[in-house]
Amino acid sequence: MNNQVETKPVSIGDWIVTYLLLCIPLVNFIMLIVWAVQADKPSKSNWAKATLIWMILGVIIFMVFGATLMAGIASQSGY
Repeated sequence: MNNQVETKPVSIGDWIVTYLLLCIPLVNFIMLIVWAVQADKPSKSNWAKATLIWMILGVIIFMVFGATLMAGIASQSGY
């Protein structure tokens, strides 16, 4: 018995809609979560998981550098 599930590749139209939805703030984050838990398209699910990881990492780096920059500005201005 073969336990592998046959899946169709993600179509070009699917990718166009995907990238269009990623251009909308907040919708992009929600849709990435939906696609990450989606089981019927494993390649899109893996892509969404990786994109979420990069997005979260980017936010953390932005917050660290932003806090460092603000602390530097505050110390230079005497506040």
